Amino acid sequence: MTKRLTITLTAEQRSELERVRDHHSRPYMRERAAAILKIAAGQSCRRVALAGLLKVRDPDSVYSWLARYRTEGLKGLSVRPGRWRKPAFSPSVSR
Repeated sequence: MTKRLTITLTAEQRSELERVRDHHSRPYMRERAAAILKIAAGQSCRRVALAGLLKVRDPDSVYSWLARYRTEGLKGLSVRPGRWRKPAFSPSVSR
């Protein structure tokens, strides 16, 4: 039997996540905030990953979002530097 990961949010954390879910300019932040809110409401991480979001996600991704939110707060949900696609060509590199 596996232990179910949960999170208990304060009223301030809940309202902050709801604001991000409803109004943030980055879609991935809205998705991650929605996932955390659903987990706090009692859904399992696996269920949220496979059927609770607009797009199916790997459950390990949702687990990592939850872990980073627990340790870093809202800042932990943002994409870290260097995680996007790298440029295929850099004009600064000389031949």
